[in-house]
Amino acid sequence: MFSRRAMKIRKALLLAIVIASCSPALAAAAGQGTAKEQAACRPDVRRYCSAIKPGSDSGAFLSCLNAHRAKLTRSCLAVLVSHGV
Repeated sequence: MFSRRAMKIRKALLLAIVIASCSPALAAAAGQGTAKEQAACRPDVRRYCSAIKPGSDSGAFLSCLNAHRAKLTRSCLAVLVSHGV
């Protein structure tokens, strides 16, 4: 059984993979996240995280989206919330 902290870390890593796959270059390499989740966050990743280079650590995309959380679209925010982030 996973501890609560381990579950949060696991969810954060899963979400980082989902967010990273929102970048077209990373989508092919990562192959993670549903098409719906990718589509939900793609505009926000492009708008707020364009300075992050493709191939960067997926945690960079998650950090970027969290930094802009108040400005995210409802659909992308719903993806974050659904993964407990």
